[in-house]
Amino acid sequence: MSGISRRGFLVSTAAAGTVIGGATTAVAAGGTGAAAGGQGTAGGPFHVTSADQQYMDLVRGTNQRWVGKPDYVQMAATPAQALGAVQEAVTAGKRIAVRSGGHCYEPWVSDGVNVVVDMSQMNQVYFDASRQVFVVEAGATIVEIYKALYKRWGVTLPGGTCPTVGAGGHVAGGGYGALSRRHGLIVDHLYGVEVIVVNAAGEVRLVTATREASDPNRDLWWAHTGGGGGNFGVVTRYLFRSPDAGTTPQTMLPKPPASLLVSSVSWSWAGLTEQSFGRILKNYGTWCADNASATSPYAGLFSQLKPAPKAAGSFSLTTEIDASLPGADKLLDDFLAAVNLGTGVSFQVDERRTIPWLHGVEWPGFTGGGDPTNRFKGKSAYMRKTFTDAQVAAFYKHLTRADYAYPGALVLISSYGGKVNSVSPTATAVSQRSSVMKLMYVNFWRDQSQDAWHEAWIREFYRDVYAGTGGVPVSGEFTDGCFVNYADGDLSDPAWNTSGVPWHDLYYGVNFPRLQKTKAAWDPRNVFRHAQSIPLPA
Repeated sequence: MSGISRRGFLVSTAAAGTVIGGATTAVAAGGTGAAAGGQGTAGGPFHVTSADQQYMDLVRGTNQRWVGKPDYVQMAATPAQALGAVQEAVTAGKRIAVRSGGHCYEPWVSDGVNVVVDMSQMNQVYFDASRQVFVVEAGATIVEIYKALYKRWGVTLPGGTCPTVGAGGHVAGGGYGALSRRHGLIVDHLYGVEVIVVNAAGEVRLVTATREASDPNRDLWWAHTGGGGGNFGVVTRYLFRSPDAGTTPQTMLPKPPASLLVSSVSWSWAGLTEQSFGRILKNYGTWCADNASATSPYAGLFSQLKPAPKAAGSFSLTTEIDASLPGADKLLDDFLAAVNLGTGVSFQVDERRTIPWLHGVEWPGFTGGGDPTNRFKGKSAYMRKTFTDAQVAAFYKHLTRADYAYPGALVLISSYGGKVNSVSPTATAVSQRSSVMKLMYVNFWRDQSQDAWHEAWIREFYRDVYAGTGGVPVSGEFTDGCFVNYADGDLSDPAWNTSGVPWHDLYYGVNFPRLQKTKAAWDPRNVFRHAQSIPLPA
């Protein structure tokens, strides 16, 4: 069987109006309409077609299941270039999609798309003194954002842990990460967003929307606090300033810990029974529920339990905690003891050390950017309580299946809650504000001929875990829907979602009606669409 070894898997794991609060300024749409292979105003390729060598790299992201065949890829280095690209496509009646980091799990940027606007060259991060905001361009990656903010100003954003994810989709979907239990979601610090939109007449504008109550465009800002990418327009820039910001750049965003105490421990499958495995899973869920308060001494701790198939040999629990917390070592020891309590087995300590925070954002225990030449399938769930007996049984059954003796899969079970849950479900477009764990089911492979085998396993696993609610984590006592950034086309398929709850309610909960209203107001022609984009009202 060709695939990924355990070692390999772990290593890889026209002019337009700019509307600002009702005011309009001119933006030239220069540099558009270049011939194939021509140069844009930034000196790089602008139109890239199949005649160009770089085309095959630019029509795919990090999931090799999805390779597009657009007429061309338009590289945008400025808002004006992006605006011109959108206007050109709309005028020509071509279907458009946008890519920043290329981490979309499903074929939303490939299937049926004529034009891809690539925002990766717009990757600057800086402080705008005139507006008193930090500006993050849509193509900036997570690690670029962290390094720019921290090296210059000593601040950060509570975003994701995968360093190569782009800001464009990550922010719009309500991204989270290792600092979210302490500081909330990345969108909880979003002050504004600059978006290219298309009106009913097909006219393209660059609009700035902010969280200010007096801003007539406020709903467009709100829609980008969890409404997901590819729904309303093309984001060019995000503007960040915390609601409780101070008066200097050094006090306008969260300050991360100076250093981290990081830990990785593992359990060998050879020593586990169904009972001891289930105890680890339940203990972890119980700990997350008991320590989900924003005032918990553990608010500065982030962890991921990573159950993997028996074929992997073992599975791990990775953790980081603010090393400056009083008794940080004891807090970590007590946490690990709580997870292992009553199992009758011992875990192996694979790593434990203290490292500076900025180095920690690229610590392999969490970064998991993976191999961009892989194929993968992902699924998600929010959980409000620990696992039920039936869910534990489903985990054990599928992780020990003899017909899936494959190491390249896992479930990342992240500790959640804390400051995230101090925000109202309707304050942002992220409705899931009472969960204590966030789960990502994923498997990776390289051989296209094995697609059906890998897809069947993860679909059956997920279906059985949530069998009590129609095969999906319907909002209720134990679960609270799915994460839009971990896009899952199966949620739309009645063969895998028998709950009667539509995909959009699983992603957006109570916020779907408002998102649909915003869609009608800002994208009335449904220019920005894919298989799970927010539909226009009937």
